[in-house]
Amino acid sequence: ICLTGGEPLAQPNAIELMQRLLNDGYDISLETAGALTVKNVPPAVSKVMDLKTPSSGEVDKNLWSNLNYLTQHDQIKFVICNREDYEWSKQQVEDYKLNEKVSTVWFSPAFAVEKGAARLPQLARDLAQWILEDHLPVCFQLQLHKLLWNDETGR
Repeated sequence: ICLTGGEPLAQPNAIELMQRLLNDGYDISLETAGALTVKNVPPAVSKVMDLKTPSSGEVDKNLWSNLNYLTQHDQIKFVICNREDYEWSKQQVEDYKLNEKVSTVWFSPAFAVEKGAARLPQLARDLAQWILEDHLPVCFQLQLHKLLWNDETGR
């Protein structure tokens, strides 16, 4: 079961819900923006946490102490808008040794659906090339809902 949405941790009973689902034998993942503490998330829950990049306008919302609660059971995602975001994200991977801390570090290019049709932007190709050139220990990820369903919302 994947807990996602706006921000699951903003719901008052999210931790209790995760624990109950675990007690019932479910595998749980939590997708979080990383602005609220993951300290009390049960360790068996796989956390997928965003680190907001400078172009998002929300880099100040990153709760850096959350990195202390991540393990090899978890993942970190960066949504990259330009070369500046890429360089910043690359620096965070290096400074915090994120590729050693979590199972997967994702770099995903930001792109919009225009006139009901998603087209892969040059940024996606550039990002893939930058990752290869720098031999980064990250995985490239596309927002498939945009490509498959021309959907900006992720529904």
